[in-house]
Amino acid sequence: MADNLRRLVSNEALRSLQDKLESWLREYNANSCDQNLNHCLELIEQVAKVQGQLFGILTVAAQEGGHYDGVETIKSRLLPWLEASFTAASLGKPVDSKVPSLQDTFDKDRHKESGTRDIQQLDADLSATRNQLNQVQDELKSLQAQEESRHRNSDRRRSEKRGSERRRVELRGSEQRVSDLDRRCANQRNAEAVCDYEKQLRTLKDEIAVLSAEKSVLQGSDAYSQGRLDAQCLLRRCIDKAETVQRIIYIATVEAFHVAKMAFRHFKIRVRKSLTPSCAGSNDFEDAVSDYIICHLDLYDSQSSVNDVIRAMNVNPKISFPPEVDFCLLSNFIQEICCIAFAMQTLEPPLDIAFGADGEIFNDCKYRRSYDSDFTAPLVFYHVWPALMENDCVIMKGEAVTRRGAFWNSVRSISRSRSPSPIRCGLPRLFQTNTDNRIEAPSDVWPSVLVDLKDISNQGCDDSLHRWKRFSQDSRQSPNFSARPNSTAVV
Repeated sequence: MADNLRRLVSNEALRSLQDKLESWLREYNANSCDQNLNHCLELIEQVAKVQGQLFGILTVAAQEGGHYDGVETIKSRLLPWLEASFTAASLGKPVDSKVPSLQDTFDKDRHKESGTRDIQQLDADLSATRNQLNQVQDELKSLQAQEESRHRNSDRRRSEKRGSERRRVELRGSEQRVSDLDRRCANQRNAEAVCDYEKQLRTLKDEIAVLSAEKSVLQGSDAYSQGRLDAQCLLRRCIDKAETVQRIIYIATVEAFHVAKMAFRHFKIRVRKSLTPSCAGSNDFEDAVSDYIICHLDLYDSQSSVNDVIRAMNVNPKISFPPEVDFCLLSNFIQEICCIAFAMQTLEPPLDIAFGADGEIFNDCKYRRSYDSDFTAPLVFYHVWPALMENDCVIMKGEAVTRRGAFWNSVRSISRSRSPSPIRCGLPRLFQTNTDNRIEAPSDVWPSVLVDLKDISNQGCDDSLHRWKRFSQDSRQSPNFSARPNSTAVV
């Protein structure tokens, strides 16, 4: 070991290290990025060589100490340093305070060893008491033998009887002490076992929660990078305008999250009702409900949520698409988003998407601009993908398009590109559409007549209105026509 240390002292590596650092500092601003990196790597290699020699000296010194010398020093200084340095350096983040460090593990082992020594002391006391008990029993037997041999002497018999009774009392007290010691030992062992089990259970639950959150974030990232592009490819077969395609996918994602959250609330209510008879009054009732939902995610009816999302998209006024396009093309994409959103509601705290509205001020913390955006525009033209939030903290950024002056022209451009379907086309102020998908008109202009929208859904809006006006004029000329004031005609 002394030879290795002597070679390390005589080596010029450590002496030249300071000179290289000072030289690099003087030339840092003048060097290029590659030159600075090369200087840094050379210094790292030199330090690594020195560390390798020091670790070799450490190994030899530890071997010279035998099996037990130096163990406490390695435990108290080397292992915590390795844990704090290498773990943080490899992961690029600080060590999680919830995960017990090696030093905490050693403290716990010392605590267990002290508890073990206490138990051993109690066992030793128990053995000593039992030995005393055996001695008392032997004395009792000898006294009984003496009593039998001296039964003729009544005085001695009575004194011996009193002594035997006193020893019986002592024997009962000794037995009581032995039973108390046994009970204390058993209670202490059970308490330590329960405490260790609860700590392990909490640690496992924390690890599962962290892994579940990471899994949900990865699923959301996969949906953005792969599922969204697949859905765009399906829609671009029928729609040429990229803006319309991106709007449809964004609205489908938002509606899928809303529907999945409502389905999760209803599912949780049903689970509470089913578990109430068996877990009513328990302190861990909510934990039992959450564990049941996490273990039975396959019971979620995702197809029903897909249907609800498609119905919501069909009545959304922002979406523009040709008549031949059916939102059922996006069923697989919507189902994937619904399942991801439903699983995110099981986390603590749950993950949600950020609210986004066209024309809002662009937030660089929540969104990144798309490649075709105007990077000087302050307002959002439309959203491509929502941001993933945990309370008020952004977990994953969304994507938005920003353009100058495009937002105020979007209303006119969208209304001109809408489908000619009478359900989505703009009607004159004379008409209004109610919740039953019917068109209402004042009765002083149009007759009270009902026409099903299905008969005109496949024709243009202008043509449908023209037919309706012509039909109403013919009806006005009919002798059976009568207009009701202050009422509406429903088409």
